Amino acid sequence: MRSVRLALAALAAASAASQASAEVTRFEVVSAQRPALEGARFGAAGTYEKIVGRVTVALDPNDPRNAPIADIAVAPRNAAGKVEATADVVILRPTDATKGNGALFYEVVNRGRKLAPGLFNYATAGASRLEKAADAGDGLLMRQGFTLVWSGWQADFTPGPGDLGIDAPVLKGVTGPAREEIVFDDTRPVATAALTWPAADQPDAAVTVRAKATDARVTPPDLTFRFVDPTHIEIARPKGFDAGALYEVRYTAKDPKVLGVGFAATRDLVSFLRNDRTSANPLADRRFTRALGYGSSQSGRFLREFLYLGFNQDLSGRRLFDGMLVHIAGARMTAVNARFGLPGRNSRHQTDPAWQADRFPFSYGEETDPFSGVRDGIMAKCRATNTCPKIVQADSEHEWWASRASLLVTDPKGAAMAPPADVRLFMVAGTPHSGGVNAVMTRRAMCQMPMNPVHAGPVLRALLVDLDAWVDKGIAPPDSAVPNLTAGSLVAGDARQPPAPIPGYPYTGIHTRAFSMDWASGAFPPAQRGEYAVYVPKVDGDGMAVGGVHMPIIAAPKATYTGWNPRGEGYGPTAFCALQGGVLPLAETRAARVAAGDPRPSVEERYASADAYVAAVRKTAEDLVRRRLMLAEDVEPQVRAARADTLARLKPRPDGDSPPEP
Repeated sequence: MRSVRLALAALAAASAASQASAEVTRFEVVSAQRPALEGARFGAAGTYEKIVGRVTVALDPNDPRNAPIADIAVAPRNAAGKVEATADVVILRPTDATKGNGALFYEVVNRGRKLAPGLFNYATAGASRLEKAADAGDGLLMRQGFTLVWSGWQADFTPGPGDLGIDAPVLKGVTGPAREEIVFDDTRPVATAALTWPAADQPDAAVTVRAKATDARVTPPDLTFRFVDPTHIEIARPKGFDAGALYEVRYTAKDPKVLGVGFAATRDLVSFLRNDRTSANPLADRRFTRALGYGSSQSGRFLREFLYLGFNQDLSGRRLFDGMLVHIAGARMTAVNARFGLPGRNSRHQTDPAWQADRFPFSYGEETDPFSGVRDGIMAKCRATNTCPKIVQADSEHEWWASRASLLVTDPKGAAMAPPADVRLFMVAGTPHSGGVNAVMTRRAMCQMPMNPVHAGPVLRALLVDLDAWVDKGIAPPDSAVPNLTAGSLVAGDARQPPAPIPGYPYTGIHTRAFSMDWASGAFPPAQRGEYAVYVPKVDGDGMAVGGVHMPIIAAPKATYTGWNPRGEGYGPTAFCALQGGVLPLAETRAARVAAGDPRPSVEERYASADAYVAAVRKTAEDLVRRRLMLAEDVEPQVRAARADTLARLKPRPDGDSPPEP
């Protein structure tokens, strides 16, 4: 321990004194653990060490590569005329520099949290903490030899213990309009909501309510409100509106932060760690042949916008990330790069579409907006600078119903559009937005169907290995597997599905629509000028999506699993339960299903015996391995779970809680 403290002190002193490359001006080591994770060993990679630090970047507001950052020109500057930001950093690296695989794996944190260990390592409790050996789960990321990096980028929240944040410049004294929409999901007569930004002028605030998104906003006489403090509002809720009613708060906000510096801080940190050879860099002794970026949900949308704004080119003109794995982002971006942006909020079905997260362009290839005439694409800027990464985007089925994912494979008018050759798209059929490792089928009052517990980890683990092989060795990954118009696996959102009615299957055509908003006008909120075409997956006679990747639980089912789940009576039943999917078990016997009028073959009609069911699961899993959509090591856990009849909850580890919802 004495040698570790001496090394830490030397590194901290060097990093404090050195002016590092790019726009990183300081890397401060706060703590170090060697070895980390209680000395756990991860195959050939051996033990890992953990570094906790703080990085400071100083951005030149006149550099055209920083120009996309909203308000960078008016942000406060230091004595050198630079705009500074300081972010939290966590690094996990092989203790022996020669044992790594040559890849830097950077996860964009989700609201300050690390989600990759839960998805790729099957970690449960402590997945974001990374202190105990159990926090590493089965250690896939470490067994692969990745050097793992996380840093803060979201400036509009206060990080909790273990969360990573960023201190961004504040525009003191600046005011402007803000609006937020709130669904309370309860029936309290008086409720308090937190606002993203402090209110500057309370008298001009207004609160409205509507039962559903298609209704006009109204202000009933018994709807009143008061500000508890500048960032909390108390609303006395009117009679006649259920728990799922939508409340909109409009107010004058003050002191916005320059949120877009999170993009530049991410760019400059990754470039520094990958390329700087001074003693300021804690990874200066490592030689990286490639860098992979990963983001899930909010942070997956961050990566799409990061690429769109041109931040995958570093300040030396180099490609930053060689590969990106974008997870559950749909066809969306973020509400980060705007004054009084709302990066922590997520406009879900049925809430207001006029958030900055939902705007053209949608696809990776170039397309034309029929309403503005603009031609653009997520990869347009990196194409111009030859800095595009190879991309794998994997979505849950939920994103194809609630996050307009069809716009990844159609143009805004609804015509089929193939992804570029360096992009692969996947939909993991039958999955909710984010099922936990230890999730089980449960009921929730606000949702009509039991909650879908399916975890997409087995497919995502394989896709990560595929992406790394694509970047490192040029081995192309599997072809895209998503619903599409050419195959007939996409249909209009209001199509009647499935072919024959299934008792208890409550699909009524609801899905999230996509609107063109006139952001260029400067109006607040922007006016709606048209609607883009959106499709949803076609379903089979069991009520399950026919396209995408079918894991064993879907291909050899004992229930129907959906990526959507309508809200129940009293909770806004015309909308989806946010981020959820549903489950509708099959009848056990033919007699039971005939009595219920259920057209789906029963369990006994599908599988002659319990052994036949297990064999069907094994066959499907092994087929996915052949297609490189599942790792060989994940087959036996699927088979064991099928044998125990617990496939739906696949618990690789018996302890801990599911990871938090993105």
